[in-house]
Amino acid sequence: MHWITSLEDLHALYGTPGQAAVAKVMPALTPSYRAHIERSRFCVLTTVGPEGTDGSPRGDEGPVVRVMDPRTLLLPDWKGNERIDSLRNILRDGRVSLMFLVPGSNTAMRVNGTARLTADPELLALFDRDGQRPRTVTVIAIAEVYSQCARALIRSALWTGGDQSAGLPTVGDMLREITEGVIDGAAYDADWPARAAKSMW
Repeated sequence: MHWITSLEDLHALYGTPGQAAVAKVMPALTPSYRAHIERSRFCVLTTVGPEGTDGSPRGDEGPVVRVMDPRTLLLPDWKGNERIDSLRNILRDGRVSLMFLVPGSNTAMRVNGTARLTADPELLALFDRDGQRPRTVTVIAIAEVYSQCARALIRSALWTGGDQSAGLPTVGDMLREITEGVIDGAAYDADWPARAAKSMW
């Protein structure tokens, strides 16, 4: 295996970024960047901590984040699996990246910045859903925001390739395999929809 170990070797394999690839990077939301992010109901939050990196999917019925101002995003932490990997990382290393997707659009929006956690009652109240509130809100200070080249979404036919999930192992299948049958995978899968419906928010 021939490993690339220097920037010089790496740069020798690639060209120079075009004007658009450089010009698109902004320190704050432009109106068009904001329009994309506010339409997105799904993003991937990437954090880093002493144990390594973590990528966490985040989703909502409406906008997945709230724009506080052109340089600040608010991300509510709705109920999940209680692992809080991302939140623990943010407490120890505030660097974060987010990628926002909108179904049908081949434009992905990327945000890099720093984050802090809050349980401020006024911020939590912004996300109230019939009395249900997130336990924390991640406040993200934008360092740079830009649109991502569409080639990856086009190549993968993410929105046009149809449902390709047939035959995939379920989470119950995976748990049964990992625990060598200690967890009843079929029962897990059967119970999951009702559990999720009761703990969505």
